[in-house]
Amino acid sequence: MAFESLSEKLSGVFKKLRGKGRLSEADIKEAMREVRMALLEADVSYKVVRDFIREVSERAVGADVLESLTPAQMVIKIVNEELTKLMGSSVSRLNTGSQGMTVVMLVGLQGAGKTTNGAKLAALLRKQNGKRPLLVACDIYRPAAIKQLETVGAQLNIPVFQMGTENPVNIAKAAISHAKKHGNDLVVLDTAGRLHIDEALMDELRAIKAEVNPDEILLVVDAMTGQDAVNAASAFDEALGITGVMLTKLDGDARGGAALSVRAVTGKPIKFCGVGEKLDAIEPFHPDRMASRILGMGDVLTLIEKAEQSFDEKKAKELADKMRKNAFTLQDYYDQLQQLKDMGGLGDIAGMLPGNMGKAMAGAKIDEREMARTEAIILSMTPKERQEPSVINSSRKKRIAAGSGTQVVDVNRLLKQYEMMRDLTRQMSKGKLPGFLGGGRRRGGFPF
Repeated sequence: MAFESLSEKLSGVFKKLRGKGRLSEADIKEAMREVRMALLEADVSYKVVRDFIREVSERAVGADVLESLTPAQMVIKIVNEELTKLMGSSVSRLNTGSQGMTVVMLVGLQGAGKTTNGAKLAALLRKQNGKRPLLVACDIYRPAAIKQLETVGAQLNIPVFQMGTENPVNIAKAAISHAKKHGNDLVVLDTAGRLHIDEALMDELRAIKAEVNPDEILLVVDAMTGQDAVNAASAFDEALGITGVMLTKLDGDARGGAALSVRAVTGKPIKFCGVGEKLDAIEPFHPDRMASRILGMGDVLTLIEKAEQSFDEKKAKELADKMRKNAFTLQDYYDQLQQLKDMGGLGDIAGMLPGNMGKAMAGAKIDEREMARTEAIILSMTPKERQEPSVINSSRKKRIAAGSGTQVVDVNRLLKQYEMMRDLTRQMSKGKLPGFLGGGRRRGGFPF
């Protein structure tokens, strides 16, 4: 996950501070020197780092320590607040059109992820805001760009408007007319990029902007490119007047400099971030939550939202009732694994858990092949066997293994895992263990 190295270094700085009873000005100066080095190594703009350190130092040296906080906690609180301010303070919403249609123009360098993340954004706004999106193929230069947009559009069941290699300005204009006729109230323009900024590209983008007057011009930035992304952002903003930024590849091994610099350098908010390869791996950018994750405090609010999106409320209540009655079945076990998979897996969840909880799960992932094997085994069982696993004897195990293309040892392993999960849910239902995020009695818990 992005910021992992920065987070570890900052945690080390704050650990030293916690070891001191009272903090002198020298202690804070030394801590800020280490914070400055950590930010620079994360490829944060030098000017941004300089201003950030000055702000934190002035507040930390002159701060009155709250009664509920130690001096070290007060410094951490100030750093958290300044990081949040650096990335924009609050969530920035998408600008919407006044005529009932919203036009979003995506711009950026080649390879930043405009095509895929444009489709992700359209799907997110359809799900959260009830939009009826239309994807528009305005990139006529990159080989297979149109085909790629059509492919992801088909996977997400979102229509794609394209006119082959026609002039991109004409394509954008025709797409708006098409959207009006077919009831699409969100138009996402996937424009061309280059490996570097040139005047021909900017002229074309300016022409599209002049023709369709988009409500949003979102710059798509690869978070892994660090300071180069910030330089590109400045150039695009100067030429087009971007309205916001979409950060992509935040799930990769990015140093995080782009996220911490682009807002301060351009003055434009980060509105969305891509956090994985899956077509639902995009979310609104929350500066406060990201600052919390950088400082190792986790991001429980996003985790809760992911859980709520993945869970079927009716099924969750049914499962909670079954747990209270000690009637947790193999089908329930499988359903829980599927829900966890839908949330992105243990690795993604680890980044949202605070402190040592997240570190304990860091790097964990669900083995897709193991999931497929589990599904095959359970689906090879009869309904009675799924509801009453105790009836599965040796001969039934052989039949299940043959039907699922696995070995008896695989069936035994699954049954053992199920028994462990059943025992855990029994304890949770009795209140002996805390349900994860309100699991146990209310939701039923996750299959960790």
